[in-house]
Amino acid sequence: MDYLNKIWAIVWKDIRAEIRTKEIFSSMFIFSLLVLVIFNFSIDLLEIKPLDIAPGVLWIAFTFSGILGLNRSFLFEKENDCLQGMMLTPVDRSAIYLGKMLGNLILMLVMEVIAVPVFVILFNIGIYDKIFQLAVVIFLGTLGFVTVGTLFSAMSVNVKTREVMLPILLFPIVVPVIIAAVKSTGAILSDKPFEDIISWIKLLVVFDVIFLVVSFLSFEYIIEE
Repeated sequence: MDYLNKIWAIVWKDIRAEIRTKEIFSSMFIFSLLVLVIFNFSIDLLEIKPLDIAPGVLWIAFTFSGILGLNRSFLFEKENDCLQGMMLTPVDRSAIYLGKMLGNLILMLVMEVIAVPVFVILFNIGIYDKIFQLAVVIFLGTLGFVTVGTLFSAMSVNVKTREVMLPILLFPIVVPVIIAAVKSTGAILSDKPFEDIISWIKLLVVFDVIFLVVSFLSFEYIIEE
C-alpha cells in the first residue's frame, strides 16, 4: 500500500504543479500546434494526398512536443533538491519511476486529445468511425515513448546539455515505436483491413512491455549515478 501511495503522490504532485504553472503543457501543446500548422501550410494538399503525409506529421508533432515535456520531467526536483529526498523515502525507488512515468503519460495524452481535433480540421481527415482504433494506437505509441523517455530523462537531468542529450539518447531507441505508430495510424486512416494493422500493434505492445520492465528494473541504478 505504501508503494502505491508513493506512486500516486508523485503523480498528483506533478499534476498539481502543472495545473498551477501550466509551463510544460502549454509549451507541449503550442509546439505540436505549430508543427501541424507549419506542415499544413508548407504542403500543397491539392497535389499531395493528405493521407500520405498526415500520419507522419501527427507523430512528429507528438514526439517532438513530448521531448519538451520529458526534458523538464525531473528538472523541478533537481533544482529544488527534492530528488534526494524522494530517494531517501523508505519505499523502492522504482516507485519514483512509475510515478514520473504516469505523470508524463497523462500530460502527453491530454495534449494529444486536444491536438488531434486540430489535426483533423487542418488536414480534413474524417476519424469519427475510427476513434477507438486510433485511440488504441496513440495510447500504445505514447506509452512506449514515455516509458523510455522517463528513464532517459532521469539519466540526463544532471547533464548541462540535457536538452540535446535527451533526444540523442531517446530517438534511436524509440524508432520502432514511431515507425509502428505511423504505419498503424496510416493504415487506420486509410481504412485498410485489420490484418494490415495488427502486426504493427503487436510490435507496439511488445516494445511497451519489454521496455517498461527494463526501465522499471534499471531505474534504481540509473538514478544513483
